[in-house]
Amino acid sequence: MTEYKIEINLSSSRKQKPSFDSLEFGKNFTDHMFIVDYTRGIGWHDPRIVPYQPLTLDPACMVFHYGQTVFEGLKAYLTQEEEVLLFRPEKNMERLNRSNDRLCIPQIDEDLALSALKQLINVDREWIPNAPGTSLYIRPFVIATEPYLGVAPSGRYKFIIILSPVGAYYKEGINPVKIAVERQYVRAAIGGTGNAKTAGNYAGSLKAQEVAEKAGYSQVLWLDSKENHYIEEVGSMNIFFKINGEVVTPALNGSILEGVTRDSIIQLLKHWNVPVTERKISIDEIYQAQKDGILEEVFGTGTAAVISPVGEFFWQNEKLVVNGGKTGELSKKLYDTLTGIQLGTVPDPFGWTVKVEQQEGSKYTHNR
Repeated sequence: MTEYKIEINLSSSRKQKPSFDSLEFGKNFTDHMFIVDYTRGIGWHDPRIVPYQPLTLDPACMVFHYGQTVFEGLKAYLTQEEEVLLFRPEKNMERLNRSNDRLCIPQIDEDLALSALKQLINVDREWIPNAPGTSLYIRPFVIATEPYLGVAPSGRYKFIIILSPVGAYYKEGINPVKIAVERQYVRAAIGGTGNAKTAGNYAGSLKAQEVAEKAGYSQVLWLDSKENHYIEEVGSMNIFFKINGEVVTPALNGSILEGVTRDSIIQLLKHWNVPVTERKISIDEIYQAQKDGILEEVFGTGTAAVISPVGEFFWQNEKLVVNGGKTGELSKKLYDTLTGIQLGTVPDPFGWTVKVEQQEGSKYTHNR
């Protein structure tokens, strides 16, 4: 196995930390970041932890012109015993490489990425917030850095990891949100990049999100691009429906992102012997279930919000209220269990959490 030496250059001046009791999502960043470069013919090289700083890039860098970039999102949690836990980080690095493959970006060494992540967390360990509902958000990403205006895969890249202490993603917290069913715009098409975590997917979603927010809705419910009939995702999350005792979620079809939280929820439900099915779900089916009184709960799932209950849909100029606009019993149980596993306060029967040891005794060495 390849040996890597990760150099660590500590910052000479530290930032003032924000109050952990009033954190916004994604507004503050820690003192350091991880960078590794890729050059065609050499591969990934020079892995290092450096002070958090602006990037200096050529205006002709291909990321600016052709959008060759991917990213991930995961969290580190501080337990009551002040241990640091990651939640299924290997799944995020696996998905990063699937996104890399779709965008013609070279594969990352997942062992290097995970070791670098742990070392970076240890360097900025004091930034992990301890207030209820807070965590350290982790953003790994790759950008194409070759200065070239030809349409082709870049010959140079940077893989970077930055850290941000965060509070709740939605100001509503675990309280239900209102969403609007989107008919004019689509998030992704089968055969496109919908199953990759790439920036263009999110840029293309902003217009619909802007329209929904102006109408008083937190998110949009995306329908499929071909028939504009089948449900795909809600905002930047996967979505689940509890209909007459059974939980259903859209099957992965090439245009839906394979969420780590989505997979965790499915495994939890099966562990509890709750019927759960992955299949096509039409908006008409959901409309009829609500009218028949059997649409019991709806919730989105994702790293940022974990569980986001849906209390109301806006569809064809009609407001469809779910569960009286209240958080459902199953949604609350899933949220409490998953966040409990992440924080180490409830048993983890799946072995999902990974402890970040204070001293990383791996094959990677520190240079200070």
